[in-house]
Amino acid sequence: MPESVALDPVDLRILRLLQNDARTTYRELAAEVGVAPSTCLDRVARLRRSGVILGHRLRLDPALLGRGLEALLLVQVRPHRRELIGPFVERIRALPESRALFHLTGPDDYLVHVAVAGTSDLQRLVLDEFTSRREVARVETRLIFQQWECGPLLPPTPDTHQPSNTGEHPPPGTGMGAHPPPGKGTSAHTPPGTGAGAHPPADPHHPVRTGPRAAPAAAPETMP
Repeated sequence: MPESVALDPVDLRILRLLQNDARTTYRELAAEVGVAPSTCLDRVARLRRSGVILGHRLRLDPALLGRGLEALLLVQVRPHRRELIGPFVERIRALPESRALFHLTGPDDYLVHVAVAGTSDLQRLVLDEFTSRREVARVETRLIFQQWECGPLLPPTPDTHQPSNTGEHPPPGTGMGAHPPPGKGTSAHTPPGTGAGAHPPADPHHPVRTGPRAAPAAAPETMP
């Protein structure tokens, strides 16, 4: 895999504008980006030399060219050897119906994007150009109902929200197994007279009676 090219915000702005409209002039690019036209020209030339910009392509509407039906063909090639897949790839790329060709992993070896005039044209293409080849073991067809353009294509944005592992320890008394401060745990002692079975404090205006009142003692008898 080739190494990525370092791009600054000016480069990214130029790439975004050119992907939206490749016909944008250097003067228009310079005005949008905020640099001199000569600087913008040098930037685009450097992006071409580095391989970031591969070229400028013209987008066409297949339906207006008589190819209103598009499909994806999943193709298995057996045996999957270079001497067989080389000629297969060259032939598929040369077909006027082919729009894109992808080499895949998994049970299917190739994905072919085609544009044809209709279902009968698609059937002819599959039978004449795919299943008739001895190296093609299986073809599955998927019709495309609708597709959308995506982009622009820009480098991934660095994720600045990843938690960092600094190795710091929690403050004392906050980690696992820490003991609560005195008086906060479940085994803390209660003050005298406040626990279960304790008697409430005496009220001086309402004395508490704990049993029957004893009879007053009789006065001693005197001898005559």
